[in-house]
Amino acid sequence: MKMTRRMMSRLGQWSSYAFAVEFDTKSDPIYFSLNAKKSKEVQQVFKNVDANERCYSLHVYSDDNFQRARFFGGLKNKLLKELPSECKVAEMSAFQPNVRDSVMRGYFLKDTTKSSVTERLLGELLRNDPVYVCSYLCGEDSGWTQHLWSHTEDGRVEASETYYVEPAEKPEHHPSTLNIINSDVFYSFDDAYKVLKQCRDIIPESKDVLDLVDQRLESKEETAFPVIVIEGLDATGKTTLTESLKEALGATLLRSPPQCLSPWRARFDAEPPVIRRAFYALGNYLTAGQISHEARRAPVIVDRYWHSTAAYAIATAVGGKVRNLPQAGSKVYVWPGDLLMPSLVLLLQLNPQERVRRLQVRGQDKTTEEEELEANSLFRQKVEETFQRIQGPACITVDASPSADQVLRQVLLLIRDKCHL
Repeated sequence: MKMTRRMMSRLGQWSSYAFAVEFDTKSDPIYFSLNAKKSKEVQQVFKNVDANERCYSLHVYSDDNFQRARFFGGLKNKLLKELPSECKVAEMSAFQPNVRDSVMRGYFLKDTTKSSVTERLLGELLRNDPVYVCSYLCGEDSGWTQHLWSHTEDGRVEASETYYVEPAEKPEHHPSTLNIINSDVFYSFDDAYKVLKQCRDIIPESKDVLDLVDQRLESKEETAFPVIVIEGLDATGKTTLTESLKEALGATLLRSPPQCLSPWRARFDAEPPVIRRAFYALGNYLTAGQISHEARRAPVIVDRYWHSTAAYAIATAVGGKVRNLPQAGSKVYVWPGDLLMPSLVLLLQLNPQERVRRLQVRGQDKTTEEEELEANSLFRQKVEETFQRIQGPACITVDASPSADQVLRQVLLLIRDKCHL
């Protein structure tokens, strides 16, 4: 009953939501809105949906970010496993344009089977889980209506509200950008810590990570020696360069995420984004403590830091093309106010063909995101563009295509110029 009251409190705003269906991840979504009254002129919305296909949508809601993320993370597998194989599943979202944290992620279903299995499964989800369920009908005039389902106290499912579906203009901000802050990227220690604290009963390893974080070294805003971060995609030469800089400058070399988190990385890599990102955000604060400690007596070189954490998270979260990224100057690119800031950040860049060749030669195991970089040029472009947009400090680009010695000389010149070493 408590869930029903929560649902009812949101239903009054339902017609203010816009919807985006990602039928093709390489193209813009199809946007539509709702109207309680039928327009005089019927406009086609779902051009790639046949009138005889049964269509449905599910929208995951919860005020608890942890519950919402975990449920959405497992929902697609459940749908693919239990729906008829002919039923097509596409990602979609319901959102209030330009309203932060308003996005409800979900799925759009196209079913040609006329099977009762689909509606039975959707009814069970509506009764037992934090989802809104809608069905869609195409009228004789080719206009579509959306029917919002509800369930009665005796457990029956019925369509409680009907709206007319209308095409909507593409919003100023891609909907996937509205929930980035503190869901995909964290901007304070407390916000990341809070997520793992919520997980302790379900993910026992969270307690071990929090115990480690509680013992972290204190980080100070000012360091006695410069801190230089080397960023870049895999196989751009970061490891070779950082080792060489360590020798050339008599510096301490640190890597992020720190080695102390290694026992739990595979566990958290399997979790939904909000949990995985909070884990890696805390890794940055552990690294910051190490940097502050080591920079008392020597320069510090860091192999990856917050730029990587943010760039991969934003590129993964934002659907579609590079133009869908938040605009330059957006808050999502601003360095966390409580995280130790480096003196200089250098971004190694390499043409895609050479980078892939180096990856193949290296032959090491790759993370899911690294595999995505190799297979998906669009994702790589989004990561690279996000690196360039991060502020305070911004990245200085370094061409990593010459020999290792030439790159080292170029970087040493930059460090001596910017850090006066």
